[in-house]
Amino acid sequence: MAFPTAAGATAMATVNRNGSLVSVEPYAPNIVRVTIAVDRAQADAPPGDGPNAKADSAGWTHRTDADGDVFASSALTLTVKAQPWPKAPSQMERYFAPSLPPVALRITDAAGKPLTEMTGWEMAPHTVNGEKTFRVGASFSVAPGEHYYGLGQNQEGILDLKGRTIDCRHNYDAPAGETVCVPFMVTNKGYGIVWDNPSVTTVSPGLNNATHWQSEVGERVSFFVITGATTDELYAGYARLTGQTPLPPKAAFGLIQSKARYETQKELLDIADGYRSRQLPLDVMVLDWFHWSRMGQLDIDRTYFPDPKGMNDKLHAMGLRSIISVWPRFEKESRYFNMLASKGWFLKDKDGNVVDGLPIRSDRAGALIDTTNPDARSWFWDRIRDNIASEGFDWFWLDETEPDLVPDGNFFSIGSGDRYHNIFPLLHTTGVAEGSARDRPKMRNLILSRAAYLGVQRNGALFWSSDIKSTWEAYRRQIPTGLGFTATGMAYWGSDIGGWQWPNGPKAEKTVLLDPAGATAMAPSYADYPELFTRWFAYSVFTPTLRIHGQRPGAALWEYGTAAEPVLASFLKLRYALMPYIYSLGRHTYESGAPFMRALFMDFPNDPNVANMGDEYMFGPAFLVAPVTEQGQTSRTVYLPAGADWYDYWTNQRHTGGQSVTVPTPIDRIPLFVRAGSIVPMGVQVPSTATRQALESIRVYPGADASFAIYDDDGVTNAYKAGRNGTTATLRWDDATGRLRTVGKLPTGQDATALVQVIGAR
Repeated sequence: MAFPTAAGATAMATVNRNGSLVSVEPYAPNIVRVTIAVDRAQADAPPGDGPNAKADSAGWTHRTDADGDVFASSALTLTVKAQPWPKAPSQMERYFAPSLPPVALRITDAAGKPLTEMTGWEMAPHTVNGEKTFRVGASFSVAPGEHYYGLGQNQEGILDLKGRTIDCRHNYDAPAGETVCVPFMVTNKGYGIVWDNPSVTTVSPGLNNATHWQSEVGERVSFFVITGATTDELYAGYARLTGQTPLPPKAAFGLIQSKARYETQKELLDIADGYRSRQLPLDVMVLDWFHWSRMGQLDIDRTYFPDPKGMNDKLHAMGLRSIISVWPRFEKESRYFNMLASKGWFLKDKDGNVVDGLPIRSDRAGALIDTTNPDARSWFWDRIRDNIASEGFDWFWLDETEPDLVPDGNFFSIGSGDRYHNIFPLLHTTGVAEGSARDRPKMRNLILSRAAYLGVQRNGALFWSSDIKSTWEAYRRQIPTGLGFTATGMAYWGSDIGGWQWPNGPKAEKTVLLDPAGATAMAPSYADYPELFTRWFAYSVFTPTLRIHGQRPGAALWEYGTAAEPVLASFLKLRYALMPYIYSLGRHTYESGAPFMRALFMDFPNDPNVANMGDEYMFGPAFLVAPVTEQGQTSRTVYLPAGADWYDYWTNQRHTGGQSVTVPTPIDRIPLFVRAGSIVPMGVQVPSTATRQALESIRVYPGADASFAIYDDDGVTNAYKAGRNGTTATLRWDDATGRLRTVGKLPTGQDATALVQVIGAR
């Protein structure tokens, strides 16, 4: 099955290079698509799933000169280089020269500065899953000092992709932890590439002085180039091309409490009551898997959850929301299996038989609903709406979105599972996002998803790093893993705090910093697990989502021991104090497309020391976070990027940037610095985001002029999209005069002047 050709692309021009057809299709002044094929239908075909913008050549020009065909806008120039008429091959070329007519491209910025060149392309015939197709690819030049980021989730623990080979595929069983392929890569040289092919793709950025992309299935090369003077301009381009990131419900920024699993209605409500009785803030309770009577019933077992509607009513009365896990798998004995099989709405093998279970991991039961089929997508949402949402559940955890039943060698309704290996999470979440928007138009959507693809951010998905181990090693790798994921243009990422797998790790080699007495979350032999969990939790306070989850006897904050509980409570309360700041960051992401958990290369492009720094990051414009990831660690060296001064959040001591400092790391502190020239609104304590939160203070960290847009709304509805029910005030600090002024009324109605605290002021 070939790429879609029913509707042609709206190319500005298609030029012929001795039989290679090159289609150039602008989408914005800084976004252009290039398609290369030998078949005209393929050259004219639209992009695959993922990009959803319309082509737009406004402001672009095309001319032909001695260099070739030149396409120019106010932001970039793309030249399809001229190619001489091919001469007869030499003796060596008869054996080693490629058969495809060569194509070369040059891309420069508006000032003519070279950004990159495509130096060649390839189409090598082979057969995949019984289909005669091609292995397709392209190579790009490398600039001195070039670094590469993104491509989804890779858990090897290295931020910079340079010199590596990335297997860009969804792979639950990847050795370091699940990989997720989002084929969008940004560089520090002013451009990014969106690779338009959903099959398994190998990318080698900057390896052997070239960047090479190669996909297993395809009949053309198709990619987008996005340019920008800053990384945020690249992310704005990605959002324009593939869709805005919605503002999640405000509850999504609070504590999400989960466990694998709460076995009864009473157990879940008791945990919620436990937070309220201890005066610990909490926003969401999660009901994980096996709440059903059979996998695929899409029901709730009334033996253990006798009144799910009543359970949700109680949660709502406490100011809480709920998320429930909904799997895409159906046992043969489940009530819908035969109907779905008869309609052909399951993943099928080459003989047309339903694929049931996995040949690996002893995962024996369950067929995958094929939500690449729009009718199956619609049916799946309708059952969720009627069987589950009707019981008062607010949002949905779409687990196994890789999907877990590997499609390779099998078939979706749209074609070979090999051709569309990476597409499932986009289409699967789309069905729920569109269904929720249609049937619950006033309610803001939220989806927990374990995998992603180009454009999934537009479906309101929050992502996490899958079923990782509960060890210091796994935790240490989470920091660069998350930074690589958000560098892909996916702003909302987190991890199962404490790890998902049953707590089991090597014996602590250093003195344990938290007495494990009273802990019920692990076996007594894992004495340093409360320390690990506390460090992990402190880090997660400064990630977009804060979600406790794991396969352990206890997971609530008080189940890690009497010594850990007050420390964890303090970090949790810090998260809620920062809610006005964090929620405003979410609004900025909606408007700009830029992530707010930011690898340092994004904000300090002129500091070469941060190009591959994966263990520190910015959380919004103000905070530099340096998590503690070693057991028994009582101090840590932190690099403070050049170009700014920095305040130690805990001591208010001011440091000059461009140097490393060593700070103490007692168990109740995470190394945390605030950039001079920052404004941080702090809120009073609230039990959940359902309670209107007044501001406790507006902290100003002097040293430079500063501006911060504080935003608030009802936190629940979609009115923000129409500019209703939301209030924005811009806070501006004039460092020379030492005065803060407010443009607009504070969302809380308070007087900003009375709230200002200038840090370090005498």
